[in-house]
Amino acid sequence: MRLKDKVIIVTGSTTGIGKAIAKSCVAEGAKVVLHGLEQDLGEEVLAEIGTEHAVFHCEDITTETCPDNLVNLAVKTFGKLDAVVNNSALVIASDIHNTDRAFFQKVLDINTVAPFLLIQKALPELIKTKGCVLNIGSINAWSGEPNLLAYSVSKGAIMTLTGNLGDSLMREYGVRVNQINPGWVLTERETERKKLHGLSDNWYEELPSIIAPSGRILWPEEIAAACIFWLSDESGPVSGQILTLEQHPMSGRNLPKDNKTFK
Repeated sequence: MRLKDKVIIVTGSTTGIGKAIAKSCVAEGAKVVLHGLEQDLGEEVLAEIGTEHAVFHCEDITTETCPDNLVNLAVKTFGKLDAVVNNSALVIASDIHNTDRAFFQKVLDINTVAPFLLIQKALPELIKTKGCVLNIGSINAWSGEPNLLAYSVSKGAIMTLTGNLGDSLMREYGVRVNQINPGWVLTERETERKKLHGLSDNWYEELPSIIAPSGRILWPEEIAAACIFWLSDESGPVSGQILTLEQHPMSGRNLPKDNKTFK
């Protein structure tokens, strides 16, 4: 019960990593504000977790009202706010040839600007509880896959945001800001996404050792397990830190995962 009585917002928590984080938080004693775009999926997660432990809000993370609504819902329902997990993200392929201004701006709005605005809105409540922020980034922040240009840039930007706020907010208010950069994770959407990239239906069962030395890729629950440390008091005063979670050294180039690489 390392998060006993803490109240935590987890954006993008109807599927994948976000869902795993929300469930792990509740298992450790927290109350959770679930968030996502799919009403039906949100209601499924809420039913699984239980309404005594969670509440669900369905809204586009980029709308002007979403930060207010999430923070207000946490305080109204559970009386306070201890942490924000910025997990919502748009993972979408692009490169120098097909990334126009509107597309680039959309990715940045979802993956970088929206997390910043939620932190900004949540800060007064986090100051009261000496709370924390955990941003979910990506190993692509270091340079990114060739076919994930806009996404990679957005994750690089939020990594800088984490370092900047991790310093200033800790010194000024005692609010910690840290980040986890997951590697390749077997989520529901990643399973389908790689089929669209030309891989077989069971691509995750036969992976080359250069990409997956263990023979498999990460599970959402393994990312969630690491999140508990950063959200709990166990991480003490540590702030402004980036934790990379991958099964091989990672800094710089990230090979594309498609049918060309796997030939």
